[in-house]
Amino acid sequence: MKGVKAGTSVVGAEGNFRFALTALTVLFFMWGFLTCLNDILIPHLKKVFDLNYTQAMLIQFCFFGAYFLVSLPAGALVKRIGFQKGIVGGLLVASAGCVLFYPAAESHSYPVFLAALFVLASGITLLQVSANPYVTALGKPETASSRLTMTQAFNSLGTTIAPLFGGVLILSAATVGADALSPEAEAAAVKVPYLILAGVLAFLAVVFSQLKLPNINVRGDDAVAAEGESVWSHRHLVLGAVGIFVYVGAEVSIGSFLVNFLGLDSVAGLEEADAAHYIAYYWGGAMVGRFVGAVVMSRVSPGLVLACNAAAAILLVLLAIVGAGSLAMWAILLVGLCNSIMFPTIFSLALQGLGKQAGQASGVLCLAIVGGALVPLIQGVVADAAGLQISFLVPVVCYLYIAYYGLKGSRVAVH
Repeated sequence: MKGVKAGTSVVGAEGNFRFALTALTVLFFMWGFLTCLNDILIPHLKKVFDLNYTQAMLIQFCFFGAYFLVSLPAGALVKRIGFQKGIVGGLLVASAGCVLFYPAAESHSYPVFLAALFVLASGITLLQVSANPYVTALGKPETASSRLTMTQAFNSLGTTIAPLFGGVLILSAATVGADALSPEAEAAAVKVPYLILAGVLAFLAVVFSQLKLPNINVRGDDAVAAEGESVWSHRHLVLGAVGIFVYVGAEVSIGSFLVNFLGLDSVAGLEEADAAHYIAYYWGGAMVGRFVGAVVMSRVSPGLVLACNAAAAILLVLLAIVGAGSLAMWAILLVGLCNSIMFPTIFSLALQGLGKQAGQASGVLCLAIVGGALVPLIQGVVADAAGLQISFLVPVVCYLYIAYYGLKGSRVAVH
């Protein structure tokens, strides 16, 4: 059992690994939940502050921009303090970000909301940099994709529940008696939900600080990851970082515009609170697909599965662009099923053979999550200029690259 702390038996290590993976699924759930709440915040704050699509996408720009600024420092920090302390630190920072939503609502300031989102995302970035490589190291290298996909399935459980939580506690609260509510009162709808989340995150930080998790000493194939070699010299990692960039960008873009897309008269004409419930189908598809994908990829080449899912996503988004009514609505919602295995598969393929460079490489990959900041902003500009429905061509371009990475870009060049 390579990489286990000296003196640990194989049986004991396997038991510790199972316990650690079980504990980590809670983290994957929480950051999925927190990230997906942005899909509720966007239409809510767009209405509260009377924003256009481009301005509303600054929510995702600030949230995912944190990944760009924080990932590399977080990777260096985790290398020094270890995975477990990195997880505890990430939970505490994320909790502080949730607390900042209270003064943001009190001051009725869009910039303060954006600052709170940046702090929250900084904590989630630290969690991602700590937890993702930890999961890939907790077991056999050949099943890393399957293992990370399974834990990401619980991330998708969080993203499935979050729209329902946000729809009830934020959008519905802001629409009850909407004629009498001032913008200040509507903004205040976020106070209680985010204070609850702050408390949950702080509690988890205390729990994880007390857990006895296995100490992983990551080793790898020196023929691929040689001592002193730059992490940027690995082609499959660099192309994988681009894959993470476009994947997160596409997934976040679609989720960000779903409420407004389903509100179009040509599609479903739904009110915001009602449309929020349908977002659960989008993220729920990703959850189901990850559970299935975890099994499939233990038997089928992960790269091939990735390419097939990307091709299906392209077809569905094109149907949503040219279609109308139920066809357009269900086509865009089914893209979530195609997204299911993409992030964990790209992530694990990009980390192949990097061994003790995995922590630094994870920081590079999390850096690429900045795609969630830039791609939605690009789609927002296109939506303001050419219309919301046609703007979904932006994710189509992203999925084309993902298909390429699955078929060719993910191949490891042995030095």
